[in-house]
Amino acid sequence: MGKSLPAAGLLIVCRGEASVVLTGGGIGIALLRAVRSSPAFDAVDWSRVDVWWGDERFVAADSPDRNDRQAREALLEHIPVDPNRVFPMGHLATATAGSEADLAAADAAAAQYAKLLASRAAPGASVPVFDVVLLGLGPDGHVASLFPHLPGVTSTETVVAVANSPKPPPLRISLTLPTIQSAREVWVIVAGEEKAEAVAAAFSGAGPIAVPATGAVGRERTLWLADRAATSRLPAAGSRLPAAG
Repeated sequence: MGKSLPAAGLLIVCRGEASVVLTGGGIGIALLRAVRSSPAFDAVDWSRVDVWWGDERFVAADSPDRNDRQAREALLEHIPVDPNRVFPMGHLATATAGSEADLAAADAAAAQYAKLLASRAAPGASVPVFDVVLLGLGPDGHVASLFPHLPGVTSTETVVAVANSPKPPPLRISLTLPTIQSAREVWVIVAGEEKAEAVAAAFSGAGPIAVPATGAVGRERTLWLADRAATSRLPAAGSRLPAAG
């Protein structure tokens, strides 16, 4: 396959910079590793890319569970990214065994990330214009750390702390659906038979409270990148995701 200009490179050519929101999880990190071996890798001026995160596990900064640590090891440490344009979410400074102090710290970290987003936004806006938000899909239909029927999925804040996550660790920070929906494009990346039921649910007409992935839509485009196993339970052609709003 010949080299072609990737999305980030095209955006830099057109607007002088690009902004991407990364996702964690097995497929998200595998994608970042794949970028390193892409024939179009050097077509991007990585120093002009803003890097954000869609969610983070609220654990110690040096924890191997951190999405930003995994992303750095998979890609960011291997590219000439400007460290001033990489924006990890906050971390738990001192573990206190899931106490109320931990939740208060997560709330404070979420507020700080919201403030950081606002500082990079246009006047009057609460978030910068993300070109692409990358998201994985959980078997329960969650995206970022927005889980079915938990308060975070209906939040109208920019960033929220998520307590009692059904997937460990229990305390997390996440962009909300309104923030995700402000992006130009949202790409949902999913693979494997274990995700097939969630993919089918996302295209079944369910709402975001039951299937948060249905609320993950971009202003200009929503792109699902799925393998055959993940789409094996979809009905005949014609299934559509709802529009934002």
